[in-house]
Amino acid sequence: MEISGQAVLLRIFIGESDKVGHHPLHEVIVKAAREAGLAGATVLKGVLGYGATDHIRTTKILDLSADLSMVVEIVDEEAKIEAFQPTLSALMEDANSGGLVTLENIRVIHYLPEKNS
Repeated sequence: MEISGQAVLLRIFIGESDKVGHHPLHEVIVKAAREAGLAGATVLKGVLGYGATDHIRTTKILDLSADLSMVVEIVDEEAKIEAFQPTLSALMEDANSGGLVTLENIRVIHYLPEKNS
């Protein structure tokens, strides 16, 4: 698959402790994105942040949070991301968790799979 030019970035802000059944929500989202054939997904772990609860989450040893912020980023063409949004909404509802989902237009400069030797 090759993507170039206009695309969208779906960014999902959730908590590390959010789960669907016994599985971490961020893992379930990435697997669902792969099954949907989306171009790529990455999970980032926050070191400091807060959200709607106003509770600061940090990795500092004296104030260690068991629920750090997680950000899942997914990039693909707009139509494919839009088709994935109902799946994402259902997963977040199943997790019964809060969160924030954003969507922004981006321009892909380089996206190619690695070449096998």
